[in-house]
Amino acid sequence: MATQKDRAKKTTHATEGKAEVPAAEEAPVTEEERSGNPLDEVMSQAERAYAAYMDAERQVAKAYHENEMQVAKAYKRAETQASRSYESKVSAALKDRDSAIAAAAKAREEAIQQAEESYKSSEQLASSACDAAVAEAAANRDSNIERAWQIRDETIEQAWQIYSKIAR
Repeated sequence: MATQKDRAKKTTHATEGKAEVPAAEEAPVTEEERSGNPLDEVMSQAERAYAAYMDAERQVAKAYHENEMQVAKAYKRAETQASRSYESKVSAALKDRDSAIAAAAKAREEAIQQAEESYKSSEQLASSACDAAVAEAAANRDSNIERAWQIRDETIEQAWQIYSKIAR
């Protein structure tokens, strides 16, 4: 007959084996096993309690692991969403920058074209004004020279008339 120490060792080994089997799958306790030694009954209850404890511990570990996996998935989703948002905003900023540069280049080209047109217009006006002033100055010169010749001719004529009167 086994001593109490041997039974305790056997029950511990049996409990380790039973710990892997859920409590619901354990074999039902027979009437003969119940009516046995009270120490055996207490040991049996302790084994069942230990098996239930081990099962609960596995379930808790599984729940923690599942929670960890869910947290990791949520983090990955948040990280992916943040990356997409970042890339979207960077893309929009680059597009806005390119649009602003294109608009500035277009405005610059228009300003250069307008300045060139204004320069050409001013140059034409200045040339026209110069030509008109030169033409007017030439006309005045010609008119003054003609008047001077007329005055000269009149003066010479008067001088000849005076000379002719004196000389006669």
